[in-house]
Amino acid sequence: MTVTTRPPDAAAALPPTALPPTPSPPSAEDVARLITALQSQGLRVAVPMEARAGGAGPADAGMLYIEGVPATVPTSAPYVADSPYALRGEDDGSWAVYRDGKRLASASPAPRPRYYDLTTADGVPYWQIALMHLDSMASTVLQTCAYWGNDDQCRFCGIGVTLAAGRTIAKKTPAMLAEVAVAARDLDGAVDATLTTGSTATPDRGAMYVARCAAAVKEAAGLPVQVQFEPPADLDVIDRVADLGVDSVGIHVESFDPAVLARVAPGKARWGIEAYFVAWERAVAAFGPGQVSTYVILGMGEDLDVTVEGCKRAIDLGVYPFVVPLRPVPGSLMADFRPPPREVVEAVYRRVVPHLAARGLSAAGVIAGCARCQACSGLGAFERSDGGIRDGRPSLPFLGH
Repeated sequence: MTVTTRPPDAAAALPPTALPPTPSPPSAEDVARLITALQSQGLRVAVPMEARAGGAGPADAGMLYIEGVPATVPTSAPYVADSPYALRGEDDGSWAVYRDGKRLASASPAPRPRYYDLTTADGVPYWQIALMHLDSMASTVLQTCAYWGNDDQCRFCGIGVTLAAGRTIAKKTPAMLAEVAVAARDLDGAVDATLTTGSTATPDRGAMYVARCAAAVKEAAGLPVQVQFEPPADLDVIDRVADLGVDSVGIHVESFDPAVLARVAPGKARWGIEAYFVAWERAVAAFGPGQVSTYVILGMGEDLDVTVEGCKRAIDLGVYPFVVPLRPVPGSLMADFRPPPREVVEAVYRRVVPHLAARGLSAAGVIAGCARCQACSGLGAFERSDGGIRDGRPSLPFLGH
């Protein structure tokens, strides 16, 4: 006897092996490598995205989460047009990073912070006082620098560009920053504050002013705060900063290669790299291991072996070297540069991460600041990756030279 049945739907008619495979989520290692690639080559986007156009640190920074990992990546520099990576919409309304038509990872562009719509009583927009960098409120409290506009100007910096463009104000007061910090916490979930400053011609290099701003933020909003400043002439200043309740500090050498530092940051180079180690030692004594960090910028012509050895020496002191690829700032003296290749940056990360782990330092242990956030670097992503740290032990091999 023949039995007639309804034709099954098309999917049910396929044998199990012919069903479209469900894409596996990328591993933590894949995400770390993808973030590193995006920070070198950029991401083509067709969706409104919060971005930082200038400033004193990494700029041209489209802000997003890649598989939940915070990242800032170039989105508007001219070289981004040639990037093989694109942010594309999905059928369900979500977003993902693609390369050559292949979906690599989910992505969530950061929304515009709600506190940007507010102004102070005297009419200053909150966004001119402090910006949200994903989950961190950040501000350059003095948007002027003793090095700007003369032979000592740091070639990678855009502190004066931002001011000239009207995107900020020259001086933020402690009261202003406290007001904005409360709004950033309540409206946009800020988890910390990062306060930096242009260097002043005073012996403390601006450290005490930025520390007073930090104290006001902590009192008003209760957020952990990192402050960033140059090595002061009197190292007792570091202890006074700690006495104001600051949680962590960034004292940024920028490059461990003396020749590169003299070329790209002559004013900072006059201190001598050894002066940074002396200041870091004092700062670690005041703030504790892991609560002192330094920017280390890749892509300025530095000797990579010298760079890695400098990172290791800093780590041995208890300093977290926040290694980042150069993010050329539009309008800066290095505006025509490009970020270094992914392979170069990744190789440095893979040599630094095991040393961090061996000394018990990690981004997860930093209370506040850039090294806590990690969005402008892939270093923290490699720490968290499958090939990074397992059970507190390093599993990335030390790579040869």
